[in-house]
Amino acid sequence: MLSKKTLGTLLGTLVVCTGLLAACGNKQTQTKNSLNLAVSSDLQTMDPAHASDTTSMQLLENTGEGFLQLGKDSKIEKELATKITTSKDGLAYTFTLRKNAKWSNGKPLTAKDFVYGWQRTINPKTASEYAYLYSGIKNADAIMNGKKNYKELGIKSLGKYKVRVTLEHRISYFKLLMAMPVFYPQNQQAVEKYNSKYGTSAAKTISNGPFVLKGWKGTNGNWKLVKNSKYWDKKSVHLSSINFRVVKSPSTGLNLFQTGKLDQTQLLGSQVANEKKSKNYVLNKSATSIYLQFNLKNPTDSSLKAAFNNPNIRKALSLALDRNQLTKKVLSDGSLPAKGFVTADLAKNPKTGQDFAAQAYVKKSVAYNSTQAKQYWEKGLKQLGVSKLKIGLLSDDDDTSKQTAEFIQSKWESLLPELSVDVQNIPKTVRLDRSEKGNFDIVISGWGADFSDPITFLNLYQAGNSGDVGGYDNSVYNKLIDEINNNPSNNELIRWNNMVKAEKILMNDQVTIPLYQKSNSFLQNEKIKNMIVNTAGPAHNYKGVYLK
Repeated sequence: MLSKKTLGTLLGTLVVCTGLLAACGNKQTQTKNSLNLAVSSDLQTMDPAHASDTTSMQLLENTGEGFLQLGKDSKIEKELATKITTSKDGLAYTFTLRKNAKWSNGKPLTAKDFVYGWQRTINPKTASEYAYLYSGIKNADAIMNGKKNYKELGIKSLGKYKVRVTLEHRISYFKLLMAMPVFYPQNQQAVEKYNSKYGTSAAKTISNGPFVLKGWKGTNGNWKLVKNSKYWDKKSVHLSSINFRVVKSPSTGLNLFQTGKLDQTQLLGSQVANEKKSKNYVLNKSATSIYLQFNLKNPTDSSLKAAFNNPNIRKALSLALDRNQLTKKVLSDGSLPAKGFVTADLAKNPKTGQDFAAQAYVKKSVAYNSTQAKQYWEKGLKQLGVSKLKIGLLSDDDDTSKQTAEFIQSKWESLLPELSVDVQNIPKTVRLDRSEKGNFDIVISGWGADFSDPITFLNLYQAGNSGDVGGYDNSVYNKLIDEINNNPSNNELIRWNNMVKAEKILMNDQVTIPLYQKSNSFLQNEKIKNMIVNTAGPAHNYKGVYLK
């Protein structure tokens, strides 16, 4: 079962300033091997068991590492593991660790660090937001439900440099999970020394990755990463340091870039159109889906329950939206019209190489069609025995969310005159709380892929999942998701085809209205080389970055 996750943790703004630019207006150290990066939100924690926001993940991904990591194009690469063996039944993985890996204090990193870290994270007392990703590892679900002790988790050290992980069922994306910070090793001595304060400042943090954190006191808005002299592969780390500061204004970022003070800045709205032809323009796709959810069980107006459970009403609302107009004319930030719930370019058919979104595409569920929208609407109203409807549309209060909500309201009310839409723009934290409690009619939601497998999206609509805030419950869909997760046939093509079926069920039922796939547009100085930014999972990899 997936835990609730704030979309804001996935959409943080990244701005970069290289130390090559003498005009850079800050007091941070400037060297030819130094980068100055700006993030849009404060650093929350350096504890891998508790990190869930973008900034914390960004820092952890570069100060720590696990068995594996994601390289360019999300390809899995060995890091702390030098060898991986898998049992014939696919239920056991044995990782052989490199013997030259050390913590930043110079102490050896061993198998027990993985065992301790995993057990600590899965322990209900730790209350890790990402503990749900352990589901499928032996006894993990029972531990999270309080039925077994956390020390019964399916991980065991086989001597000093071998770790065996046992699963309850095959997990097709298991290796992708191993690159995530929540599966990193943890140093027991350091964690127990600082107890609840572990990870709350640089001084109370220990690392095993290419960089170590310096200068963060827990609340200040600037800090830096310094090359880790104890890192086993330090020869591959080209930067001596990376300085960070919090910058929350994209317009400020653009001004700084234009005056030679920043090396990279995110573009929004009209900025994209103005700068799209620049040689410095970069577009990074994000595996983030922005979509509408219906409250099928308990909308704020009880009379709407029948309306939202009427397929014709749901289809009318979807076909009344011109997604091309939304992305190109309203947002204008490089985002793409949604073809379905699962984002494009996330995963490919293991046999044909076809993109999942293309194979699972149900055109009639997302293609703008005003004529059919009106027909579905009139048919739905007739079935309900009503002449008009008034619904509430819940949205965040940031500019992009406001623009999206206003667009939806305008299209619905102009095309479906019997419909009145009450837009409510509220802070993201309040919107998430109301969504979780079912206090909404229709809500604009967002989900970013934890890893590059369609199931990270499809899980959300299985009954009982915390992401299913609208209460969708389809027995055929539920059974299919169980089969996909358990993969009893151990056949990836069968599993793939089942995921395609699941996506098509969602889209034909129209219980979700996908709007667009998030993209991030940047201006970036050409001096930055080898910066890896992945669309899903661990996104930022600075290990091999250099300046030319």
